[in-house]
Amino acid sequence: MQLKRIAETKLPTLFGEFSMIVFEEKKGGKNHIALVYGNIKNRNPVLSRIHSECLSGDAFFSLRCDCGFQLQSALMKIVKAGSGILIYHRQEGRNIGLSNKVRAYALQDLGLDTVEANHYLGFSEDERDFTFCADIFKLLDIKKIRLLTNNPLKVKVLNRNGIKIIERISLIVGKNINNSKYLNAKEKKMGHIFSV
Repeated sequence: MQLKRIAETKLPTLFGEFSMIVFEEKKGGKNHIALVYGNIKNRNPVLSRIHSECLSGDAFFSLRCDCGFQLQSALMKIVKAGSGILIYHRQEGRNIGLSNKVRAYALQDLGLDTVEANHYLGFSEDERDFTFCADIFKLLDIKKIRLLTNNPLKVKVLNRNGIKIIERISLIVGKNINNSKYLNAKEKKMGHIFSV
């Protein structure tokens, strides 16, 4: 287990009241968060979303990506379902960090797509480690989930790490003129699934 559970509190939001549980990486000390809504005990499978940190989309309402739209939509779907988990996976910019993400944005302004920009900066198209998320589910005693995602990599990594994906549910929101090239590259080059 790469994480330990360190703190918990109630978090009232615009969508409903969640329990906010903080986990800490045993090496490095970085924190990840689980927002838990309702009673998830004995709820198998649990409606879940792994949402990777995106400061520009989540906090500044950027139209360059679909992240902020996905965050809001996932929280609403979890509340509507009556229970569920949103893991806030603190690996900004597909884990290249905020400054490199801004550098990648600048390269995209010059004509590169999101994958090409990452490669130009010396990174793979996706540097994230979803095994931390599998550990969070295990620490919450969750073994089966219905996963809100367009990303098949999340499904593979979770399945490989003992979390059974009963259903993958598309989360297609927020497409606009500013992010259409970005979403296109994710579909064509990273295998993201933008169909129901």
